[in-house]
Amino acid sequence: MNKEFLTILEQLEREKGLDKNVLLEAVKHALTVAAKKIAKITSASEDVKVEIDPAKGDIHVYIGEKEVVSREFGRIAAQTARQVIIQKIREAEKDNIYAEFKKKEGDIVSGVVYRIEKRAIILDLMGKAEGIIPYSFLSPQDQFRLGERVKAFVYEVKKDKGTQIILSRRHEGLVKKLFELEVPEIFEGVVEVRSIAREAGERTKIAVISKDEKVDCVGACVGMRGSRVKNIIEELRGEKIDIVRFSEDIKEFIKASLAPAIISRIELDREAKRARVLVASDQLSLAIGKRGQNVRLASRLVGWEIDVRSREAIEEEVNDILQLKNIGKKLAAILVDAGFTSLGKISNVTAQDLSKLKGIGEKKAAKIIEEAKKFLEEKASQAKEKEKTDLPKEKQE
Repeated sequence: MNKEFLTILEQLEREKGLDKNVLLEAVKHALTVAAKKIAKITSASEDVKVEIDPAKGDIHVYIGEKEVVSREFGRIAAQTARQVIIQKIREAEKDNIYAEFKKKEGDIVSGVVYRIEKRAIILDLMGKAEGIIPYSFLSPQDQFRLGERVKAFVYEVKKDKGTQIILSRRHEGLVKKLFELEVPEIFEGVVEVRSIAREAGERTKIAVISKDEKVDCVGACVGMRGSRVKNIIEELRGEKIDIVRFSEDIKEFIKASLAPAIISRIELDREAKRARVLVASDQLSLAIGKRGQNVRLASRLVGWEIDVRSREAIEEEVNDILQLKNIGKKLAAILVDAGFTSLGKISNVTAQDLSKLKGIGEKKAAKIIEEAKKFLEEKASQAKEKEKTDLPKEKQE
């Protein structure tokens, strides 16, 4: 132990963030154990003390008041110091990596694909650590090659036999952070992302609003000739992105979220957060989208249940209910608006539930339900008779 050793400690303290005093204490402890073995001390009552001069690096070992001198101490000190330093460096680096990436939870990182396993993709994160993307956290469009650079959302950082950095390419946060990178107005807080609804690999809807009247939130996100949003789409492997203008007026927000469909009318149940959207028949498939995707993402984006119907379908439902006696157009419309869009639904409800609707008492509700059941029974009976008459004579007998 000498000045050269202390210089090494000081260098490690600067470069690795290790505390020199912690290292010296660890070396002292190891030397105390070694001193007991060398001096063949078995009694716990005999006090062994090790001192290291922080200025010169000199070692002094005392048993009680008497200093013990041994050539072994220098050799043991050097070996111990080397082991302690290596161990402390590893521990400190692990702690530093954990602390660094723990702060990045909810952010995105860039890494290079350097291993493809059966259950996960492993990224090299700037040579500092490994990031794991489980296959369940990949987008269906993700197909990676070794050496390819990839951006991913930091989903979770945990200490489990070292630092585990779990990344995701499916999370909605990935889209939000990509917009922050590409759109300076979002990063600076001039444009705000209010909500995101995503079906990874297929389509994302993102609602934005501007805090500055002079800044068009949608235009800022799209960029000149679509340059900004194109970069995001490219990173997401061709995933479609709808940029929706947020509005405090829920009807306007719903209209924007269902674009490009043209909306005829919107009826709101604010208490239940349910919206009935009426469109022309030629706009129905556009509003609903392929496999219901457009209306499903719009519902999640807005936070309301959205029921899209064509005006023609509503009229048919009303006409169906008008077949019951003592029910006029007004009452039929009330039933349809409340979700009782068929005689089958009316026949399966209780009089108590139906009487909650405006203008319908419990007695009237019971009468409507009874009439609906009777009408359906007669209709079923007529269908059976028709089926029977359509059969060949030998089968009728």
